Amino acid sequence: MSGPTGPGTGDGDADADADELPWPPPEPEADGAADNRVHDEADGASPESGTRSERRAAHAAVVRRRRRVLAVVAGGLLVLVLAFALWYELESHAFGPEGPQVVVTVHEGESTSSVVSSLSAHNVIGSSLAFQISDIFHGTPTVLPGSYALHQNLTFAEARAILAAGPNIYPVDVRPGFTLHEVAAQVDGLPGRVPGSFAKEASSGVVHSAFSPPGSNNLEGMLGTGQYLILPGETDTTILQDMVQRFDRDAGAAGLSVASAAALGMTPYQVITVASIVEKEGYIVKNMPDVARVIYNRLSTDTALQMDSTVLYALGQDGGAVTAQDLKLQSPYNTYLTKGLTPTPICMPSPDALAAAVHPPPGGWRYFVLVKKDGTLAFSDTFAEQLANEQLAKSRGLP
Repeated sequence: MSGPTGPGTGDGDADADADELPWPPPEPEADGAADNRVHDEADGASPESGTRSERRAAHAAVVRRRRRVLAVVAGGLLVLVLAFALWYELESHAFGPEGPQVVVTVHEGESTSSVVSSLSAHNVIGSSLAFQISDIFHGTPTVLPGSYALHQNLTFAEARAILAAGPNIYPVDVRPGFTLHEVAAQVDGLPGRVPGSFAKEASSGVVHSAFSPPGSNNLEGMLGTGQYLILPGETDTTILQDMVQRFDRDAGAAGLSVASAAALGMTPYQVITVASIVEKEGYIVKNMPDVARVIYNRLSTDTALQMDSTVLYALGQDGGAVTAQDLKLQSPYNTYLTKGLTPTPICMPSPDALAAAVHPPPGGWRYFVLVKKDGTLAFSDTFAEQLANEQLAKSRGLP
């Protein structure tokens, strides 16, 4: 006989208790799952042991992958470092023999990077980038303005040493009107040269101009004008050859030849001598052709040239006034006392003076005098005209 259900008894009570629990009741296990759990517990295995093993295996796999990635990255970096080191060594040590000599000129205010680029452009070094990297380890050299002689395919250390030592190429200026003595003084004054050696070589007969007269070893007047860059190790003979070859080219370009000289009743050497006097007496280019004509006119009439520049040459002076005492000097170069041309040229003529001597204009002039401070000369046929021009010069405060 059924009665009222009491607490803790019957299904109703169970349902009520379940409703009052703060968490859901556990799901009932399936028969197979319970059996498996019982079986695992019977074997002594924890319910979580399989999960822990899987986690360990997964972690080990991640570590192995990371190690492989790190190994690949490290290997790649090692290859890059080795490749860079090999490239740098090849560039900095310049394997192989030195190449031809080249000239690199550094200008005032030029940056070091520009200088390095110039070295690379002239094939002195292979890579400007590698050279700039080497500056980090060896320091950036202080490069002075000037010209440097370097060989192609130098090591960085060799190139840096040459630049740090300063310019090793020195300019020599053979200016129009310079004498052989003045040129020799410049060359002998360069570092490492022996005083007197250049003039000795010039008179030795080792070097001749194409216009040298037979038997003459005198190169006065036959060194080409302009600037020369004297390279390290260049001998006096080499320098003289360069200067004489330039003169021969200039004289040929001015039209000097045996035929053109003969048309003037001269030898080529005599025309060069005329050109040297024109250089000294003409002052400026516009005067030179007419001065040449005065010289030829005086020679053709057997009149003394009476050129102050020839007396000054005999005195070893470059410019200045000629005194009455100077005019008494007994010398074949004193054209006040000796008729005709001087025995040799008296200076290095410019191409303009050479052209004036080869191609003098027609005219009857026999005199000239400076009448303007800008170098303008006045030319005249007669001595009376010359005196008038001299008076004009004095009125203008000219000597």
